[in-house]
Amino acid sequence: MNEDIYHRMTRSIMEGEEEEAVRLAREVVEAALKPLDAINLGFMPGLERIGEQYSCGEAFLPQLVMAGEAMKGALQVLEPEMIKDGVGRELAGIVVLGTIAGDIHDIGKTLVGTMLTVAGFKVIDLGVDVPVVSLVEAAQKEKADIIGVSALLTTTMTNQRDVIEALEDLDLRAKIKIMVGGAPVTQAWAEEIGADGCSEDALGAVELARSLMAAGKRSKG
Repeated sequence: MNEDIYHRMTRSIMEGEEEEAVRLAREVVEAALKPLDAINLGFMPGLERIGEQYSCGEAFLPQLVMAGEAMKGALQVLEPEMIKDGVGRELAGIVVLGTIAGDIHDIGKTLVGTMLTVAGFKVIDLGVDVPVVSLVEAAQKEKADIIGVSALLTTTMTNQRDVIEALEDLDLRAKIKIMVGGAPVTQAWAEEIGADGCSEDALGAVELARSLMAAGKRSKG
């Protein structure tokens, strides 16, 4: 019975069927199955497969967005149950996200937030047109490991540099990693302003965040 429901979970994510994913998550709760098993054996494989297809050009951005939303819906049902049971996914890290001041583009940043959440990160999404001071204050308050700053305009991407300078002024730069992203943002730009990396898409952002966390752990060790 479990294998069948896990297969349906995987399919619900790959097909971006949020209602079906939520229904299956509720079925897990009603049947007293282990929520963590449902995530790891049922839902996550679906997201991994659609991610692989996206990377190979066999799936496209709308499918990835729908899969992410379906996964998020399932997690919203299952994670409270894990907390009740005293069981939880290992926290991958804490990320504060925002589209920088002067810029109101949201889709890419929101997808990054969804994928990071699915990957086990705690994400504080401040939205769009976010002042530098708000990003820094949120990172301090949440004890964030990473700040992710998006910009889709060449006129606003320069403000990404201001986030880094603000952290330096507060002697926080060594403690908080900076990821930058957006259509005009390149690795060369990231290096120029002293960011820790950039990514062209949401899946790459997850891998970058993971690598930054792993590097931080190695340096502390």
